[in-house]
Amino acid sequence: MASNDPEHRDAEEAPAGEDEDTGAQIAPIVKLEEVAVTTGEEDEDAILDLKAKLYRFDKDGNQWKERGAGTVKLLKHKETGKVRLVMRQSKTLKICANHLVIATMSVQEHAGNEKSCVWHAADFADGELKDELFCIRFGSVENCKSFMETFQEVVESQQKKEENKDASAAAGLLEKLSVEDEKKEEKASEEVSDAAKEESESKPKKVDAEGETSAPSS
Repeated sequence: MASNDPEHRDAEEAPAGEDEDTGAQIAPIVKLEEVAVTTGEEDEDAILDLKAKLYRFDKDGNQWKERGAGTVKLLKHKETGKVRLVMRQSKTLKICANHLVIATMSVQEHAGNEKSCVWHAADFADGELKDELFCIRFGSVENCKSFMETFQEVVESQQKKEENKDASAAAGLLEKLSVEDEKKEEKASEEVSDAAKEESESKPKKVDAEGETSAPSS
């Protein structure tokens, strides 16, 4: 028998197992705090940003091994001016290479492949400093040339900094030696003056007829 009671009819039509919306807000059981994540790139400017595939030479196996495909960047620090090379894999963002580009480094085209180039570096991608031989391959000859030219420009700029640093150090050393020489000369002059004074004071004084002393005539 159908009921004409609206409340009874609504109860029959309501689907089984449906939760009643009370409007109350339920706090999550676990509250996650927001954590600031920094990569160090916040204080750096990208002077190069290209897609490529990176390889490292495995000395034990005597063969090239792929490190990953992704984006290679040359990052210049805003304050120190130091430049580092960083490459991350596209999907995982795992670091494939992470090292400073310094004055003693050089980059050269890989034999037989105009899209690739190689260089040595003390790399820190694995959490410890390792001497690595890298090979990087780009999608075009132009990108490879752009990478090599920018890399070499950084090396040359670091060489100039080293030369300026050496020149400043040499100038500082010469200035120090000059000051020390001046001090030695002043000391020698003072010693001569003191010796002359002592010699003068040690000479016997003449006694005149009246019993008064007088300094010896020169």
